[in-house]
Amino acid sequence: GGVITDVSLLLPQAPSSVNVAMFGCDTFEKVIRTFRLARQSMGEIVSACEFMDRTCMKAVNEQLSLSSPFPDPHPFYFIVETSGSNQEHDMDKLEAYVGRVFEEGAADDGVLATSKDQAARLMALRENIAPALKQLGYNYKYDVSLPLGQMYSLVEKVATRVRGSEDECLSLGYGHLGDNNLHLNLVTPHYSTEVLGMIEPFIYEEVAKLRGSISAEHGLGLKKANYLKYSKDSEVIEMMRTLKEVFDPNHIMNPYKLLPWK
Repeated sequence: GGVITDVSLLLPQAPSSVNVAMFGCDTFEKVIRTFRLARQSMGEIVSACEFMDRTCMKAVNEQLSLSSPFPDPHPFYFIVETSGSNQEHDMDKLEAYVGRVFEEGAADDGVLATSKDQAARLMALRENIAPALKQLGYNYKYDVSLPLGQMYSLVEKVATRVRGSEDECLSLGYGHLGDNNLHLNLVTPHYSTEVLGMIEPFIYEEVAKLRGSISAEHGLGLKKANYLKYSKDSEVIEMMRTLKEVFDPNHIMNPYKLLPWK
């Protein structure tokens, strides 16, 4: 071991130009098209590409009184944020992108924030999904990564699977398209062992079939350690265990996490 005596931090300057646009899409395929056009049209200034489904939007509308910018609901919503240092340049690119989206029929509706307050209100719809869902009941949260074209199919499969449960159960999805990161959430009025039995290990099995990862941005932790086999084969897991033994023979560093328990 050693003692840290000095630390240096490199802090990037905050962008002076931040812009947001939001689109309503009638299919997930349109969400993907709108996302890909964003990367093609203004990739160097794109800082966030998020999606959420109709159930997420309804939750933030009803539980937190955050208003949708659209008069009519859509099955899916796509949000793109740009960050740069030249407002005029960035807005020109964003306006050209919005025009291209509608020219190519990639989205069905859209709004472009014209002020910082409007941009913040649009981003708040996505950022407040978790607090809104918490008010609806017990949350079962899954953070997975999947091939882009298959991201929402998992939400649909899980929704079909829990349809026969005795407890009323919502199945919904949102996430970061640039990272292929899906936040799959289910909500029941109260904790249900029946629902949990229906979705685990089913969700991990489906992720494995799609060649995804059972954990994306939030790591494995305690709850997923014993499901690592769905993302890594036994040889890789044993190699990981061997390396941990080298650096932590007494198992005192972050115990019981990451690797399956023995």
